[in-house]
Amino acid sequence: MKKKILIEVKNLHATVNDIVILKGINLTINEGEIHVIMGPNGSGKSTFSKVIAGHPAYKITEGEVFFNGKNLLSLEPEERSHLGLFLAFQYPLEINGVTNEDFLRAAYNSKQKYFNLPVVDPIEFFQIITNKLQVVEMNPNFLSRNVNEGFSGGEKKRNEILQLALLNSKLAILDETDSGLDIDALKVISNGINKLMEPNKAILLITHYQRLLDYIKPDFVHVMSNGKIIKTGNSKLAKKLENRGYEWLLNPSM
Repeated sequence: MKKKILIEVKNLHATVNDIVILKGINLTINEGEIHVIMGPNGSGKSTFSKVIAGHPAYKITEGEVFFNGKNLLSLEPEERSHLGLFLAFQYPLEINGVTNEDFLRAAYNSKQKYFNLPVVDPIEFFQIITNKLQVVEMNPNFLSRNVNEGFSGGEKKRNEILQLALLNSKLAILDETDSGLDIDALKVISNGINKLMEPNKAILLITHYQRLLDYIKPDFVHVMSNGKIIKTGNSKLAKKLENRGYEWLLNPSM
């Protein structure tokens, strides 16, 4: 049975402050697949994730992106999210004065309204979010704290995976979710991500390290350099990069 294409990126070019960052990205992700993007600092990995999510600082100069058959680039960031696109930031923001519970309920109800579904009150929402907390092994006390304020690195990353679970997104783009995590937090978050993976969903991981892939098994590993994907392989490619670095790939004569 042929897999359904979830997102298709064709010859994507993008700039920020008139500096060219992406120089022709081509990538297709089907439902049920886990893809990984690796590459040296400054290669365009995080820019790519933000462009897909619709960050206003980036200007697309060429190319197309289709998500579930729709022209993604014509949609506002909020609409992209409602349709099932999720971006977990490398550095999650703190929001003073807004509790985690209020923030999450607002996000949930916003999606409900988009699809003309009933919104939920605080009591109904607490029942919904309590079930999702188990995915990332979070204590319900986190709901009463301000969004990410005073959270450890691991707690912030858990909070993002909690949002992913709540919104039931189709494509999760996780930008260096493993950065700053100790081994226990890495296991919890990886386990949560694996629990959320379903046959009609897909994951795009952006990472520097092979260690994440010990827990989340990718179907494809892509190496990005200078704004392009220069090599694609399977999980063995990530292990080779871990052992040899990027120089063997970027400078084959070395």
